[in-house]
Amino acid sequence: MYSKNSSDMSENETQIEMVQRSIHTTKNKPYSIMVTGATGFIGTRLISHLSKLGYSVKAMSRKEISDTTNVKYVKADVFDVTQLENALTGVEVAYYLLHSMEGSKDQWKEFASREKIQAQNFLKTATKTGVKRIIYLGGLVNDSLDLSPHMKSRKEVGEILASGNIPVTELRASLIIGSQGGSYAMLRYLVERLPVMVCPSWVKSLAQPIAVDDVIEYLAGCMIHPETAGNIYEIGGKDKMTYEELMRVYAKYLNKSLFVIQIPFLTTRLSSYWVDLITPVKASLARPLIDSLVHDTVVNNNSIAKIIPLQLKSVRDAIDIATKEIRENPPDSPLREERTGFKINQKLLLASLIAMALVGTTYYWLDDRSELFEPVWIFAGVLWYIAIIAAIVFVKSKTRLGFLIAGVLSWITLAFWLFDNFYVVFETSLIIDKPNELITIRNFIWTALSSIAVIASHNTFHKIIDYQYKGKPI
Repeated sequence: MYSKNSSDMSENETQIEMVQRSIHTTKNKPYSIMVTGATGFIGTRLISHLSKLGYSVKAMSRKEISDTTNVKYVKADVFDVTQLENALTGVEVAYYLLHSMEGSKDQWKEFASREKIQAQNFLKTATKTGVKRIIYLGGLVNDSLDLSPHMKSRKEVGEILASGNIPVTELRASLIIGSQGGSYAMLRYLVERLPVMVCPSWVKSLAQPIAVDDVIEYLAGCMIHPETAGNIYEIGGKDKMTYEELMRVYAKYLNKSLFVIQIPFLTTRLSSYWVDLITPVKASLARPLIDSLVHDTVVNNNSIAKIIPLQLKSVRDAIDIATKEIRENPPDSPLREERTGFKINQKLLLASLIAMALVGTTYYWLDDRSELFEPVWIFAGVLWYIAIIAAIVFVKSKTRLGFLIAGVLSWITLAFWLFDNFYVVFETSLIIDKPNELITIRNFIWTALSSIAVIASHNTFHKIIDYQYKGKPI
């Protein structure tokens, strides 16, 4: 536990007394609890949990949402102070669950400044409207280390919120496992799709994964226990393990083998692009998730357990709950109208890639040009077949990387076969000696196959972005 007002204990005690007086009346005051980020991973669960406990909750979102039992939705953007003031009027306890990690590439570059403005606007408006408590969920950080931009921003948001006169409880969580969560989606898709994992050094960092249900219990408990006001608490799960061990636990849960190859030079940026191409988790979200894994994120002070004692779930139990939830209730995702389906294009692409590979072997038993057996052409052929195999594997696994490889490879192959038949029109050879008549016919067949692959790869690459939404499978 860290006191945010250690320099002035009497002021802190006065704040806690105010919280104690108000906490007993909160349940009887309709909609005096505000949950921001109402449609987010944590927000939706917290609203549901508080509602079941009998609280009437005000839920803030930028979307227009119909009210439900015990939940009143208010539309407000934290960057619009007028909307925010209207939303916070009458609120005594406010949960701050906002971030700016997702969005376009340009928006992500400015996420730290956006989060700073959000926190400042919220504190100023909460003070003006008479909010008595703020409860904030941040990330587990080591203050002695050089923090990543994401983790530094999460820490600064907590400091901004605590800089006013409103008592703030900050929970710093390790890796959170739950259905529809970015961390779980990244874990799930990486393990399910890749029998061989190429990973950077951060997979050796130690974490303390915590089930999302336990996080919700802690968040609700902080409101119920006024003595948590004005302090920072670290929260983690039952088990401590590296991210590599976490992937192996999930692989074992699926009864699947997993082989990990560690490549130290892979940066967090390159890793986020890799995750973006392998999983439905966008690079803009993957990067801060990976940033949080660069350093150890384990609980060093478990003082919250004395105030809110929980029977914490194991990592395997958390994975089991999340997996069953995502299978039973996959998240909705808007789909565009289309003339051809994803599965049709995927099968067409796989068939054309296999056909290209088979026809490609004729270079070595039908073609009579000796240049094809020179080292440079043999090397090029080996690389081409490696790319074909990689494309087939990744396309079969329904990853954007597979469709990207297939598309690039198809365009290169299409160009090569057209250049090989260049002499038909212009009576001169661009690559090596002119092919014979049989090989010329073969090249035109190849051109047709590669054209089909180009079209199918283009369709699937764009369709898969629509179909895959975090944990939702195709």
